Amino acid sequence: MTYEELCSFEVLYKAYLEARKGKRSKSKTIEYEAQALACTEKLSRKLAVCNVRQPDGSIRQQIRYVPSKFEVFAVYEPKRRMVHAPAFVDKVVLHALVDNILYDALTKSFIRDSHASQTGKGTDDGLMRLKTHMVDYYRRESHGADGWVLKGDVRHFFASIDHLKLKRKLKAVLDKRGVDPRVYELLCIYIDVMEDGLPLGYQTSQLFALMFLDEFDHIIKEKYRIKYYGRYMDDFYIICSDKKKLQCILRDVRALMDSYGLELNQKTAIFPLRNGIDFLGFHSYLTDTGAVIQKLRRDSSKRMKNKIRYWETAYPAGEVTKQEILRSFDAWDAHAAHGDTYSLRRKYADRLEKLLDCKIPIHRKINSNKLARDRRRARQCRCIYKKQHKALSLSVSQNTRPAEIMPWA
Repeated sequence: MTYEELCSFEVLYKAYLEARKGKRSKSKTIEYEAQALACTEKLSRKLAVCNVRQPDGSIRQQIRYVPSKFEVFAVYEPKRRMVHAPAFVDKVVLHALVDNILYDALTKSFIRDSHASQTGKGTDDGLMRLKTHMVDYYRRESHGADGWVLKGDVRHFFASIDHLKLKRKLKAVLDKRGVDPRVYELLCIYIDVMEDGLPLGYQTSQLFALMFLDEFDHIIKEKYRIKYYGRYMDDFYIICSDKKKLQCILRDVRALMDSYGLELNQKTAIFPLRNGIDFLGFHSYLTDTGAVIQKLRRDSSKRMKNKIRYWETAYPAGEVTKQEILRSFDAWDAHAAHGDTYSLRRKYADRLEKLLDCKIPIHRKINSNKLARDRRRARQCRCIYKKQHKALSLSVSQNTRPAEIMPWA
């Protein structure tokens, strides 16, 4: 897609429809939606390239678009973070960039075990792959539950990403994919909205952060031939039977992170596999029989316990409604159902049943094998759809009957 196509009314209006999902009750969205056609047309003109005369008399095309001010607020779960939320008009531009160009250009080189911010992946997929890695290690490595884990985490990851290094990596990837250079210029404008690091809350920041450590993923997989490796943004693990090899990898990882301008935090360590791996909100243990037990992290359980204590005083006082309590508990229960947490969830549900005087069902344990099969079938369906769509497009362009290209049509 060229830069002119990206800035067209049709593409931006489609991006606006995506950006407003789940946000139609917010004031800024309502303001834009009230004059959606005019606002989108105005945005298209703002993004247009201008001819600027240089000091030597030559004419150079330049993008003069200036992003609006972002909103800064704090979130406190699972820990305190400052979020920089873009204005709604910038959300429209970011959706147009990511959905039409950036996602496909960047994610093509990502490894299977990079789990964050990608379609068909996420925390559920990361937990499922960790369980698969632990079971596979037990069955194939002939070491049983004996082994070692390198568990790492990057200190202040988003705030520490260097703009120059990021732009250099981004330009190399986009040039390789044949992306219009003016798209890179527009992306640089959004990179520079903060003096240091990347803003949490921008759609592009997630993909930029994943791309920044993509080289690190390939080094672990290809140079060190590590099979049991997974990463979710700045949090990663490596399972290996050789402790000395992990010590060597850790030294090289520290040097590599230093070259990126990053630093591993104090929690980074090598420890026995029997101790379990703390990853994506669960503590996963490999037993002597080869089973994997995934327990909810203690801080997540403690937060829900504290919430229930608050509800037990706030609900009788009318400070919180029954629907708000049920909605909050259901969200936590759906997350906790990925692990072996039935007794804990049932205990909390019983306390709420006494408080609210109603029956509260809890989710069944989510079967990771069934989840994997469902996702595999979904990927297969998407591949079949793409082949059919490509064949139909070819038949229209060549004035050919679909049956001549697709025997199953």
